[in-house]
Amino acid sequence: MERNNRKVYTGTVVSTKMDKTITVLVETHVKHKLYGKRMKSSTKFHAHDEENVAQVGDIVKIMSTRPLSATKRFRLVEIVKKAETV
Repeated sequence: MERNNRKVYTGTVVSTKMDKTITVLVETHVKHKLYGKRMKSSTKFHAHDEENVAQVGDIVKIMSTRPLSATKRFRLVEIVKKAETV
C-alpha cells in the first residue's frame, strides 16, 4: 500500500452517482492561527472505484494516484466499515 509516500485519507462516501467514481468527504481539524481554537474543516475528493463496490455512508480509505480525469486524483484502497442498512 505504501508507494512513494503517497497521501492516504479516510473519509465517508457521500455520492456514488457516477460510474466507477465516488465522492468522499474527508474531515480534518485545523487550529486557528490567532486564537488557537480547533475548527472542523472538510474537503470532498473524487476517487476511482473500479468495481463500484462502495455505497453511500461507507467509511473508506483513499490514496493519491496519477490524474485519472479532470477531477479524479485518488483511488479507493479499501472499505474500512460498511454503511448500516435499515
